[in-house]
Parts: sequence; C-alpha cells; structure tokens
Amino acid sequence: MSKRILIVHNEYQFHGGEDSVVAQEIGALERAGCDVRLFTLSNTSIVTPIDRLRAAFQSVNSPKNIGLVLKEVDGFRPDVLHVHNYFPLISPMVHVAVRKTGTPTIQTLHNYRIICANAMLTRNGAPCEVCVGGSAYNAVLHRCYRDSRLGSLAVARSIQHHKQIGTWANHVDRFVALTEFERGRFIAAGLPGGRIAVKANGLADPGPVREGEREGLLFVGRLTSEKGIETLIAAARIAGRRVTVVGTGPLADKVAASPDLDYRGQVTPAQVRAAMREARALLVPSLWYEGLPMVVVEAFALGLPVIASRIGSLAEIVSDDVTGLHAAPGDAADLARAMTRILTDRAAAERMSRAARSKYESCWSETVTTNQLLGIYAEAMDSHRTMPIAV
Repeated sequence: MSKRILIVHNEYQFHGGEDSVVAQEIGALERAGCDVRLFTLSNTSIVTPIDRLRAAFQSVNSPKNIGLVLKEVDGFRPDVLHVHNYFPLISPMVHVAVRKTGTPTIQTLHNYRIICANAMLTRNGAPCEVCVGGSAYNAVLHRCYRDSRLGSLAVARSIQHHKQIGTWANHVDRFVALTEFERGRFIAAGLPGGRIAVKANGLADPGPVREGEREGLLFVGRLTSEKGIETLIAAARIAGRRVTVVGTGPLADKVAASPDLDYRGQVTPAQVRAAMREARALLVPSLWYEGLPMVVVEAFALGLPVIASRIGSLAEIVSDDVTGLHAAPGDAADLARAMTRILTDRAAAERMSRAARSKYESCWSETVTTNQLLGIYAEAMDSHRTMPIAV
C-alpha cells in the first residue's frame, strides 16, 4: 500500500531553492508510488513593511492557517505530515496541532530559522552563534531580522516560545538535516540528536556530462553580501579572469558595473544548465554556513567542479582538490588563487569533474535521496507509536 504524504510549505515571495526542492521532492515521491498532497501558502501576500511586521508577530502561532492544515489532514488522512518552510504564515504550532491527530510529523531544516532570527547564523558578514546556546532575544540587540528591532523581537519571541514549550523536543518525530555540519549545529542548540536524520536534497538526472573542453567561471545565485559577492568582484579583478554571473539581488548594480564580470541577470533554468555545461567551475564564495545549495547539487550532476568557501556545510559538501577547491571565506586573494588554478590545470579540472559527477550519483541522485526519505518516513511512523504525544 502506498504511503500518503501531506507536504506543508510556506512559499517564498521570490521563487528560490527551497521551493525548487519541494517540487523536486514531490515529483520523486510520486514516481516512487506515494500519494502526495501539497498544502501551500505564499509570501506574495506580504507586500508592505506593516504586512511583514504583522506576519513576523503572527509567526509564533497562526490558528486560522493551522486550521486549514488540519482540514487537509482530516480529509486526506496522511501517513506522515512533512513540513518544509513554516515561516511566517503557518508557524511551528502546526506540529503540535497535527501530532495530536495521531499523525507523525517531519521537519526539514533547510536553514537555521528555528534557532536564528535571520535563519543564517550570521551577523555583519561573519558566522554568529550567539543564539545557538543562548537566548533568541540577542537578535533584538543586533537587529538580526531585516535590520529591525521590532521585527527581530517578533521573530525572537517565536523562536524562544517554541523552545520553552518544547515544540521541537516533544512534537516532531523526525528532523531532516541537509548535512552533518548542519545536524551538529542543531544538536548544539538543544534538538534531540537521535531524531535528526541527514538527507541531502536530491535531483533528477539532468543527462550526460558534456565531453570536451570547458572554459570560464560561473556564479549562479542571489546577489547579496552573505553570498560573497564583494569577494567575488575583488577576486575576479585580482585574477584577471572574467566571471559570468547569473541572478538578481540588492548588489546587482555593483555586479553590472564590474568590468571583470559578465552579468546575465535572471535567466531560465534551461539557460542555467546550458551555462553550467560550458563552464570550467562554479563559484560559491559564501560568507555564511549555507545548507545544501541546489546550485551545487546541479553542478555536480553536470560534472561541474565547485570552488567554495571553506566554511560550514560548504566545506563538507565540496571536497578540496577532489570535487572542487576550497578558498578562505572573504579572502579575495585566496579565491583568485583557486580560480587561476582550475583554469590553468586542465587535467585537475577534468579529474574533479569526474569526481563531482560520481558524488552526485552516489549521494544526491533522485533514487538515493528518495529511498533515504522513505526510510525516514518509516522511522517516524514507527517511533510515533512509542513517542508520547505531549499536551
């Protein structure tokens, strides 16, 4: 008998990696024979600063929207409820409410939202773990949520509330972390390690790796400070190497003004893959820990080595001199060194290309990750029978 899975996801205002993961995972589960239903709300309804502030304060509990989820549970009778993003329209209380119906619940940890107001464990362009072992109200002092004390208070209140009432400790059957590094940060923050499974984001096979010469460097992503855009601009100048940049964001004008960058703006997914098939390496110079960027998964699937910051999950995902190269975060000279090496050492680049594709096949293919997810669902259903439902 096929499993019935109810997926719950608060879509982002601008379509991003998490939204793509949800769509990919639903398709994979359906191809595996599961009966999948999706419940979504969208942040496109949040337009003005007042809307954002109101949504932040409601993120602690959203009775109306949780009622809509419960209606889906009552009609669909899922074997498992799987939450991806709950912020800000659904709230963590969805786990408390649904678990009382006798339905096991899963939470994928795409970012650090449940312990950090800005969801990235970063402040002023560097990693910050003040709230990992301390109070979430530290975020108010540092204006961590949208540079607003009031907004930070609203989000910190939600984080602290659910920590204190035991939402995560008592009402979630399984958590899905994307990397071992990420799992370690959540354990340090107090989540029960025995209930945190590690499962990467999967990807359907995009097809064979391009044979022959590949040239040039590529960046794909949001053009923001935490993505290391300033470092990228400086590194391209130091190395004297032109970098193709795909994406949009607050630093788009700065990227467009750089003579060392070929700025393409927003392009289609097909155009991104075409650019990846042509490039020698993908650049991911992030200043924050990251989760598991889908752009890296897609690059590896296409046999594209990755030059990544030696930080957080990126240092785990990309093996230095195996599937790509590491560079010190925020160090433009070190990034320029890595860029120059991969462009001048063709044999090493080809070796890394083969290793990247092999990593995708063994760890991130749709078959591998879907089987892992089905195993996590089975564990959640088994443990749910013995894990008491807190009230």
